[in-house]
Amino acid sequence: MKGIARAIACLLCLYAGSGAASATDIRVSAGGNELARAIAIAHSGDRLLLAAGLHSGPIRIDMPLTISGDVGAHIDGRGTGSVIEVESPDVIIEGLQITGSGSSHETIDAGVKLTKKATRAIVRDNVLTGNLYGIDIHGARDAHVTGNEITGRDDRQMNRRGNGVYVWNAPGSTVENNSFVLGRDGIFVNTSRKNTFSGNRFENLRFAIHYMHANDSVVTGNISIGNHLGYAIMFSDRVIIRDNISIRDRDHGIMLNYANNSVVEGNAVIGGGEKCLFVYNANKNVMRGNRFESCPIGIHFTGGSERNDITGNAFVANRTQIKFVSTRNHVWSGNYWSDHAAYDINGDGIADQPFRPNDAIDRILWTQASAKLLVGSPAVQLIRWAQKNFPALLPGGVIDDKPLMKPHELPDFARQWKASMQ
Repeated sequence: MKGIARAIACLLCLYAGSGAASATDIRVSAGGNELARAIAIAHSGDRLLLAAGLHSGPIRIDMPLTISGDVGAHIDGRGTGSVIEVESPDVIIEGLQITGSGSSHETIDAGVKLTKKATRAIVRDNVLTGNLYGIDIHGARDAHVTGNEITGRDDRQMNRRGNGVYVWNAPGSTVENNSFVLGRDGIFVNTSRKNTFSGNRFENLRFAIHYMHANDSVVTGNISIGNHLGYAIMFSDRVIIRDNISIRDRDHGIMLNYANNSVVEGNAVIGGGEKCLFVYNANKNVMRGNRFESCPIGIHFTGGSERNDITGNAFVANRTQIKFVSTRNHVWSGNYWSDHAAYDINGDGIADQPFRPNDAIDRILWTQASAKLLVGSPAVQLIRWAQKNFPALLPGGVIDDKPLMKPHELPDFARQWKASMQ
């Protein structure tokens, strides 16, 4: 019996070895329909090596293959559907120029479309230009999109363009170290979970990263420059937003809208056009170690947001540090406020006086814009003097009971950008 078992094991090894050996490299010359013919004769595991030049698309891949391009290898979809559609697990798309998708939002025409069957797909080191959507991860679990340059369209209004990467119901997907320019949103994720978006760079977009109903995910080490909004976390729970940078984003650097039980940590927002951080109906979040600098409003905190832990942040040179329209009391401990003139007699790094960023006049100005005409009047100045010297007159609001004397420093990249802006 032992001899029979040993013989069967040897046969199995030989079968596995012959399968591995059958995988071959197939050279594909440019022009004509050579790429479609190569896919038709390929076997599972083969690698198609595309020569420099133009290859005709669109193409559909329904078995595990690697499509790899020499420098200058270019697939064009000729304006029809998605340029490359993947309907098989374990497919690799690498080193290609990919252009010429169709223009239908209904069918989500993309440079690369990963369907539900495209489990563990890898799309890396490609240049995708002018497609309606760059890469559509449509139900593909554990997809990996890395090192791509994605340039969207600018031939229509921004809201009518497609996204650089669209993630729908694709648990475990990773999008990292890509660059995004033009189009609508850099990464738009909807109804998904356990995704990681890391080390990407976004410019000239509506949102850099846009979350809708996407839980248990990570957004880390990304850079958003000059977009309408940096990082929009909406209707999502348990998201980690860590070590990201927003520079000169027009509306908000970071927005939490119905986002709960999340961590916002170590981020830097510099020179936003409106608000560094906008928090609307977001509960039980931790916001610590962030730096919000040179925005008209440092943080707009509203909409019934409760039980948030806000500590260790630096609010630097914002025109208004906090906009908080409510009479409810909130205690935020251990943040730095650049406009807090205070002493530290015992040298423990904590100011000897608490800090109240807003008073009753601020609340009036936020709700009655015409009242700004009276800001310089003696009556308003008298009220502010009285509130400062008699804290019992102050309404409810935010108070930092242990304000810091010094802020933490900016990350190196953010500091270099700040220097270039001056």
